[in-house]
Amino acid sequence: MAEGWTRHLKTDSIQAFSAGLEAHGLNTNAVRVMQEAGVDIADQKSQKVEEVETIPFDFVITVCGNADASCPVFSCSTTVLHFGFDDPPKLVKNTQTEEETLNHYRRVRDEIRDFVESLPEVLW
Repeated sequence: MAEGWTRHLKTDSIQAFSAGLEAHGLNTNAVRVMQEAGVDIADQKSQKVEEVETIPFDFVITVCGNADASCPVFSCSTTVLHFGFDDPPKLVKNTQTEEETLNHYRRVRDEIRDFVESLPEVLW
């Protein structure tokens, strides 16, 4: 969702990439709630950090869970920052309804949007 918001809101000033410690595939609930907000992330792909770690990033921003503690060292000189958000798949493990599930995704989606809107100023 962070990559989708960044591409949607900051395409003129930020080149966004998304990768994780593991590749789990594109989450259909994330795709759905982003589409509700007018952002199509259906063509994004789930990839591992190893696939992007040689790109000379100005910043690497970790956004979920223990990613800040588990983030690998990048071969390029870069600033690594952590801005944590709840992980929707973990939040919905015990939900009872589809609407309850989507509401968790919507909340995190909106929090990420607010964060992306503050870029790049929040980085300095």
